[in-house]
Amino acid sequence: MLAFIVLIGCAISILAVPTCYHGVNLAGLDFGGGSLPGIFGKDYTVPTSSEVDYFTGKGMNIFRLPFLWERLQLDQKGALNDTYLGYIDSVVKYATSKGASVLLDPHNYARYYGQVIGSGVPVDSYGDFWSKLANYYKSNSKVIFGLMNEPNTMATELWLSDANVAIQAIRATGATNLILVPGNAWTGAWSWSQNWYGTPNAQVMTGVKDPLNNFAFEVHQYLDSDHSGTHDACVSATVGSESLQIFTSWLKQYNFKGFLGEYAGGRNTLCYQAISDINTYLDNNSDVYLGWTWWSGGPWWGDYIFALDPSNGQDRPQLQYLLPHLQPGKC
Repeated sequence: MLAFIVLIGCAISILAVPTCYHGVNLAGLDFGGGSLPGIFGKDYTVPTSSEVDYFTGKGMNIFRLPFLWERLQLDQKGALNDTYLGYIDSVVKYATSKGASVLLDPHNYARYYGQVIGSGVPVDSYGDFWSKLANYYKSNSKVIFGLMNEPNTMATELWLSDANVAIQAIRATGATNLILVPGNAWTGAWSWSQNWYGTPNAQVMTGVKDPLNNFAFEVHQYLDSDHSGTHDACVSATVGSESLQIFTSWLKQYNFKGFLGEYAGGRNTLCYQAISDINTYLDNNSDVYLGWTWWSGGPWWGDYIFALDPSNGQDRPQLQYLLPHLQPGKC
């Protein structure tokens, strides 16, 4: 009987197929948001090729690249800023030349110079931004368009309308790239069906319209007590899988796909268990999850609690709990 149980356990482990995408955020271009447009090297920086080499060498195959809309497009409907676009392009070209994908992430919380899209900022300006950026990158199939980082403090219905305008603008360029769509309320997986922020994402976001049906929903899920990612303590060893369950059921109910764009845990035993748990959960549900990107890498983090860049030539301790999930996955 014991041998039978062991064999069943092995079979279950073998059946778990890693997700297609597994990687890390590379922050830096989004730094210094209080100084716009800011000064390169003082207010913000650009991730390096050595970081790309390091993470791809570990088996990662995607980089989420946060940047600021205001730096890329200084004025509504204006031309893209060639200098700042060049910084983005340096990461995109190098990473994709190494076989990795790059997820473009306007890290703006559904705002432009602090004004909400579709309210203080006309939604057609947001469409113009995505039209120009999509037209620039549409020939590179390894570039993924993340519509926005963490929309919040707005009506969910307004965010859906904004998202659909951006999707239509992207597709009007002829771009066929994968699009990632976040929800409202900082796109928390844990709150996907809750209503404290207005109409739940679970109710509204079924209204996403992509003529190519080549999109997935991006959620974030931190492991601390308020899901903010500002504490190094984790709630429990299973907080990640438990927090994803309702969102996962929603994906399966509507035949949607999901992507975990931000998550992290601190440098302690309970968080290491929680990191293993959430990644195992994603692999066990790779039929609906396309992948994940850890928060965060980037050259300016120093000893930040979730930093994944090596320190003094040594891997960060969280990395060893990600390594088992960096095998070629289901694509």
